[in-house]
Formats: sequence, structure tokens, C-alpha cells
Amino acid sequence: MSSVTTRTVVVPEVAVAPGWSCAQTLARPGSRTTSSTPSTCAPGAACCDIPTPPARSGPDRSRTPVWGAAPPCTARLRRGSAGRRVAQEDDDGGRGPLAVWSPVPDSTASPLRRPPRGGASHPGRAIAGGFAAAIAVGTLLLSLPVASTDGRAHPVEALFTATSAVSVTGLAVVDTGTAWSTAGLVIIVVLVQLGGLGITTAATLVALVLSRRLGLRARLLAQAETKSLSAGDVRGVVRTVAVFTLALEVVVCGLLAIRWVVVDGGPVLPTLGSAVFHGVMAVNNAGFSLYSDSLVRYASDPFTLGVIAGAVMIGSLGFPVVFELWRSWRRPRTWSVLTLITVWVTGWLLLVGTVLLAVTEWTNPGTLGPLSSRDSVVGAFFHGVMARSAGFNSFDTTAMTSEGLLVTDALMFIGGGSASTAGGIKVTTFGLLALVLWAELRGNTDVEVGRRRVPATTQRQAVAVALLSMGLVCLGTLALHLTTDQPTDVVAFEAISAFATVGLSAGATAQLDIPAQVVVVVLMFIGRVGPVTLATALALRERAKLHQLPEERMIVG
Repeated sequence: MSSVTTRTVVVPEVAVAPGWSCAQTLARPGSRTTSSTPSTCAPGAACCDIPTPPARSGPDRSRTPVWGAAPPCTARLRRGSAGRRVAQEDDDGGRGPLAVWSPVPDSTASPLRRPPRGGASHPGRAIAGGFAAAIAVGTLLLSLPVASTDGRAHPVEALFTATSAVSVTGLAVVDTGTAWSTAGLVIIVVLVQLGGLGITTAATLVALVLSRRLGLRARLLAQAETKSLSAGDVRGVVRTVAVFTLALEVVVCGLLAIRWVVVDGGPVLPTLGSAVFHGVMAVNNAGFSLYSDSLVRYASDPFTLGVIAGAVMIGSLGFPVVFELWRSWRRPRTWSVLTLITVWVTGWLLLVGTVLLAVTEWTNPGTLGPLSSRDSVVGAFFHGVMARSAGFNSFDTTAMTSEGLLVTDALMFIGGGSASTAGGIKVTTFGLLALVLWAELRGNTDVEVGRRRVPATTQRQAVAVALLSMGLVCLGTLALHLTTDQPTDVVAFEAISAFATVGLSAGATAQLDIPAQVVVVVLMFIGRVGPVTLATALALRERAKLHQLPEERMIVG
């Protein structure tokens, strides 16, 4: 008789329904997963025994499904009297990273059921519907005579502005400071506030929903790793995000007001209104400005540019990263993989972007050429920050060199952090792709960062997001090229800016006709809602496979 070794593993306290018991089994790649004898676990049980069955061979093994990437431990809840109904938890959980506690289908009703499929249970569809509704309401409000200075806002202009505000982009087909009345500007601020706060909250909530739908073991591991988000306190997280955003806006608006009113001596009420407007836009990474030249008038004011750049950077990091940095900034070794990749990639992009922009625009008489050395460095840094998140500019972007436009294109496409108000494919996606390339060049089978291994499913999701984003940008560029006579590099700049919800313009947006404006509207909406919806959809579609097909290598390259 084969011997059975038993290991004792301490597990967190769980609430077990009456009449259920806990059993632990050990699963290895290529081996059978067999259940052990259940040991009764009352709520709050400290441990369960895990028998390790010996390896089996013969015909019986050939009929056993092989779990190619099975986790080392599988937990099950099993009814003590009858072993028919099973609620299984593992790293795959039956549906990849979104597994929930659910019994095997049975004619008898069970309190543990999988949520119904459909639009109501899909977070991505709910987010897309919410943003579409906000855009529709904003379009109606901006179409009112009271919202514009002349009382005759074109419906497409209202739709374009509402979409740009809700998606926190900042592109505009009319001069924001002169085309819209005070009521219209208030509507834009509210839309940006709702869009920015909603984006941050929605993205964070999606992360929480995904964490809540993980198996218990994986969910607790994820919660312990992030050290910032509680999967059980959704309302608390939403409240914290809202308070943090509003507090940051108050600080930024106050600093701008002190600079513009007290130091510069501007008129009180108009300057306060301008400070509030630009402060809200900076925190939410929206590039709307009351000035026709954006922030060019402050090109020699490092304080103003520094405050706005700081607000944009904080907003583009994402709430989970900011919160974790706030709690453990002195202990970088304890940071999660999300924070590590976000901080490192953001730092490198700021450095490389500033250097490349300074090199390409240093002698350009239309951009950095007329400025002093200090102001040129500040201007290059400011543009590097704005290109990844917001659409403010401290020099004329229409006068940039082709090389400068290309550098800006790359920064806009990468974007900011996950669960933030920034757009693009996100620095986490870019960083993960770089890690995959580095691992491949070194011949490593695993992608590792911070002494942790990145799952293959996450790597595939990063590749899918990047490739789909590239395809959408190419389609958008082609569509704009067919509806306008602008040069290709300018059209590509506008398409990337719209998709990445940046808001920078090379001068073509204001000259677009109605069909081209509709194309930009679609790009802004997809660019803002698409990544969240796509990431959620990819996670929801993951399923554990009960078998694996034979492997065959092919020629690549």
C-alpha cells in the first residue's frame, strides 16, 4: 500500500456554511487531483490536513485530465453528509482569475451560486454605459442657449466638448474661454470632475470586483500584496478616492490662486475662477484651458508649471499606487508589482522624454529656442509630463519638429498608470512588455519583477491591449486621413492624442469638419472606456481547461 504524507498548512479564517466541511488537496502539473478525507472545519478553523497522494500510472492515469498550470494547493468546500456538491477554490477557479465560490451544478438549490451572466454582471459594460449616459446629458446641457456666449452651440460641437470633458481629454474644436459662457464652463468643470472621479473610482472598483471574485486564497494573497485596497470595503475605497481627489484639487487650486492673485496681482474673481478651472483640469488630467494658447504665457514661470505638472503626475499614477506610496514610501521592497512597474517606468519615461524633447526642440525658434536654458529644461520636462497624461502645453505644439512630434506620439501612446485619469495603453502594459522582451532575450522562461513572477495570463493581456490599441490608432488615423487634407504625421498625432485622451493638438483638431470630428469623438470614447472594458472582458473570458492539446513549435521571424 502506498504511503500518504500529510502536511499541515495554516489558512486564514473563513466562514463556512453550516453542514459543510473543509478539505485540502495537492495538485501538481501532470498529476491527478484527488480529494482527501474531509476534516470538519467550524467557522474560524485554523488548519486543514493536506494528504499528498503518490504518483499513479497506468490506464487510469491516461484518462485523468491534466492541469498544465495547476496551483500547488486546491481548497474545496464539501458537504459533510454527501460529497456530491462541491464548491471549489483554486488559482484557476473554473474561470481563471475571476472564480467565485460556487457549487457544481445540481438539481438541489444551493446558497453558493455563480452570478448570472449578462450585461448586469459585466463591470465593463456598466462603465461604458455610464460614460455614454454622462456624455449624452453633457451634450444636452451644452446645447442649451445659456451654455454658449452666442446662444447657438452646434450639436456636434456640444457632443465633441462633452465627450472630451467626460473622457478627460481636453481636445476642443472651439476656443473654450470665449465660446462657452460661465454656465457652459461650469458644466465642463462638472463633466470633467465626474469623468475624472468616475474613471478613478470605476477603475478601482473594477480592480476590487475582480479581487472579490477571485478565489479566497488568491484574493487574500492579492490583498496582502497590494497593502492598500480592501476587497470587503468598497464604499470605504470610493469614499477615500473621492476625498483624496477633492483634497488634491483644493491644494492645487489654492497654490495657483496664491501665485496668480497674490504674487502676480491679477484681478481677484476672474483669477480665482481661472485657478479653480485649471486646478480641476490638472488633477483630472484634462487639457482644457481658458486661454487660447493654453499655458504658453507661463513658459517662464517654473512655479505654475511645476504645480500643474505635479498635480498631473499624481493624478496619472493611479489611486492604488499613490495610496501604497503614501503608506510605505520608505519601504520600497514591500511595494507591489503594480507600484514597482508604475514608479520605475514613469521615472524612466520622464527622464528619457525630457532629454529627447530637449534635443529635438532646443534650437527650434517656434518652441524652446527663444527660452533661457532653465526655461528650456523646464519646458521640455513639462511637455514630457503633459504628453503622457494631460493636454496643457507651454510652447506652440504646431511648431514642433517632426522628431519632436514622433517623441510625443510615443509618450502619448504609452500614457500613465493603471486605475488613473491618464490614458494610453498604461505604463504597466508597456513595462510588462519590456520585461517580456528582456526575459526572452535572456532566455528566461519566467517574467520576474521584484522577486515575483508575472503570470502568463497577464502577459497575454498586455500583448492583447497593446496590439488592439495599435490597430485602433491605425484605423483612426486612416479615417481622419480620408476626411481631412492634413499631413500624415499631424493626422497621426491627433488620432493618438484622442485615443490616449491626452488633449494635445498639432493644430488640426480646430480645423476638422463634422465627419472628422465624429471620428475623434469615437476615438476619445474608445480610448477612455476601451482599456477598462477590454481588461475586464479578457479576465471574464478566462476559463480553466480540463485538457491540453499537443504542443507544436513553429518558425517565428
